[in-house]
Amino acid sequence: MSEVKYVLIVGDGMADYPIPELGNKTPLQAAYKPNIDSIAAKGRNGLIKTVPDQLSPGSDVAICSVLGYDPQRYCTGRGPLEAPSRGIKLADTDTAYRCNLITERDGAIVDYSAGHITTDESSKLMAAVKEALQEPGIEFYSGLDYRHFLILRNFTNPELIECTPPHDAIGVPVSEMLPKAKSPEAEKTARLLRDLIEGSKEILRSHPVNVAREKAGKMPGNLIWPWGGGKKPSMPTLREKYGLKSAVISAVDLVKGIGSYAGMEAIKVSGATGMYNTNYEGKAEAALEALERNDLVFVHVEAPDEAGHVKDYALKVKTIEDLDKRLVGRILKGLREPCTIAILPDHPTPIKIGTHTRDPVPFAIQSPFLKPDGVLKFDELSAREGAFGLIEHDYLLSILLSLSKQ
Repeated sequence: MSEVKYVLIVGDGMADYPIPELGNKTPLQAAYKPNIDSIAAKGRNGLIKTVPDQLSPGSDVAICSVLGYDPQRYCTGRGPLEAPSRGIKLADTDTAYRCNLITERDGAIVDYSAGHITTDESSKLMAAVKEALQEPGIEFYSGLDYRHFLILRNFTNPELIECTPPHDAIGVPVSEMLPKAKSPEAEKTARLLRDLIEGSKEILRSHPVNVAREKAGKMPGNLIWPWGGGKKPSMPTLREKYGLKSAVISAVDLVKGIGSYAGMEAIKVSGATGMYNTNYEGKAEAALEALERNDLVFVHVEAPDEAGHVKDYALKVKTIEDLDKRLVGRILKGLREPCTIAILPDHPTPIKIGTHTRDPVPFAIQSPFLKPDGVLKFDELSAREGAFGLIEHDYLLSILLSLSKQ
């Protein structure tokens, strides 16, 4: 066990651009967040680039980067990174895809999450898809809410197929976004993926779950959408890499899956949903408990990212305020010994565009080993004045661990 304890908190997608309706403030600037601001005021601040220019600004890239894993080496796709959280075993010859339930209307993608369909509803829809479309070498697995999985056994070249994340294609015709082969040898598999998407439409359109949702004025989950395909990575654990015993607290399969590869204890919190109604208090209490037996506890909250995707600035402000009051405040109050605590977004999810960007994000570190740098607020503008400056070629966890060695 390390002599120093660490708490790392990620508010997914918290960073943003100035919003006219908020007086040209960002949600972080507009939110009332005294606890997060206190970390900034008592610690040191800066901006950190979590997404290399040559990679897409996905949470897989950003979370790997935050935890000290080179995303260019270890980010093989959303599917294989998420699969372990559902107990899905992958061989070296298998390809795993994330498989969203989405809403298609008049030939276009209108919602990447089928109106944030519930897990109970989506599991019934995926069961119907599995019964109709699964065959040897093609396997479907249910996940959380709209997030599911498609596994292709004995297919080793997912990089030869272009699949677009559905949240990057809102309003775009389905026909323009279907999987495309980048080389002739991948055409057979690309056609298989297209056939599965098209085949799901007939299965899901008249399913009782979707009939009921449409009757209630909700968006149906009327199409599957595979994306983020890849092979399982070979990653050293955080104990092997840094000598840390660690734990992860998240409702999101991607984060739990990365944690699994990293050898982190996965802590389940009742009522943790990955949405705005998540159990912030439960996550805080679980973090304090886990800190007693671990060197590092990583707490991830998805809600601000989801608010960014639906372009709801008021909701995004609320998720930040909930994170501050109901989680960060409880953790700060409950710490029993001096601890290094850091907070940051993994990437921006600006309200204006509703998807991720690779802009640098603010971070703050409060530590017994650091003197304050005079920054009093935690936001994108204030962080520019922080003592850390702009960090482009280092990882947040590496910075945390270096503090105790100074």
